[in-house]
This record gives sequence, C-alpha cells and structure tokens, in this order.
Amino acid sequence: MPQNISPGPRDERGVLSARILTAARDAFAETGWAGTTIRAVARAADVDPALVYHYFGSKEALLGAATTPPQRWLESVAETWLTPVDQLGSALLRLMLDAWADEEIGSFLRAVLLTAAHEQSTREKLRLVVERSLMGVSQLGTDERDRMLRSGLISSQIIGLAMMRYVWQIEPVASLSNDELVTAIAPNLQHYVEGDLGRG
Repeated sequence: MPQNISPGPRDERGVLSARILTAARDAFAETGWAGTTIRAVARAADVDPALVYHYFGSKEALLGAATTPPQRWLESVAETWLTPVDQLGSALLRLMLDAWADEEIGSFLRAVLLTAAHEQSTREKLRLVVERSLMGVSQLGTDERDRMLRSGLISSQIIGLAMMRYVWQIEPVASLSNDELVTAIAPNLQHYVEGDLGRG
C-alpha cells in the first residue's frame, strides 16, 4: 500500500471522503461484507484504492463509517420528538420522508437497512439506533413500558413503510406523493402516540 498519498486541499479531501462513503454504502448494501472489496469501492468512487485505506484504514473501519448515522439526522430525530403531541404522528412521518429525500441520509438509511440483513455488526448498530435514537428519545406513554411500546410501534411502521417505498419500491406505495402518504398513514401513527392500544 503506498504511503505517500497526497489527498489534496481540505475541501477536496472532504469531497473524496464523501464519495468513497457513498460508494461503500452502495457496495455493502448490494453485495454484503463478503462481496465488497476495497478495490471495487475505489473503482466506484473513481479514486485510487490507497486513498480508501488512507481515509478509513481498513475494510472493517469503512463498514463502520458507512453505517454510522449522520449526526444532523440524529439531531433532527430528537428535535422532532419534541413536536406537540397532537401533531407528532405527521411530524415523524414527514421526518422520515425528508430523510430519504436527502442524498447523504437516504444513502445511509438504505445501506444500513440492507446491510443489517446479512451483517451482525451492522444489525447490532441498527438495533441501537432504533432503540436509542428512534425510540429512546420519545416521551410518550404513562410509564416506561408504555413509552417503549408506543415508540416501538411507531418505529416499526416507519421502517416498514421505508422498506416498501424506498428499498423494494413496491407500487402504488412507491409512487404516492408525500401528502398522500401523510393523509393515509399519519392517523395510524397518531393512534400509537396517544390512542388506546388495547392492553389489559
């Protein structure tokens, strides 16, 4: 591996690193750990393989970076959970729709959902993201079990919709407008926010 890599000016380094991450997310999502190589990622990113090692050090570290959620997304999730209760269902749904429309966040979400199916480390990371960020910051319910149940049901609906719409692209869900989805699905989410869940 060459040691005299010159990655260029700081702004160029940022662009190259982001390009490598995007290529890595696509590769891990499509071919898994075993089928992904540093050389293939470099080729997709149009960089020298040595640059991948320069920025990320190893294939393991590259997978870790590719499946780490962007901090700005985690912050937006936490902020959205502070929405007034009577508007929370639609706010959480629009958060998801906006996230998938964002190039960086959408790329991360697709990669982590698909990679988690066949990579234990990514599956564990996804579990922690859901438990700590999608569910852990909610303040719903009358006690801790009720809070976790409500936020868990909300998360299950949102993740299921994302798989149908963005990963599997199943019609007509895939081509519905955001407003149509909010009209159809937000009431279900709102029921999980404050409705009777039928627990004895």
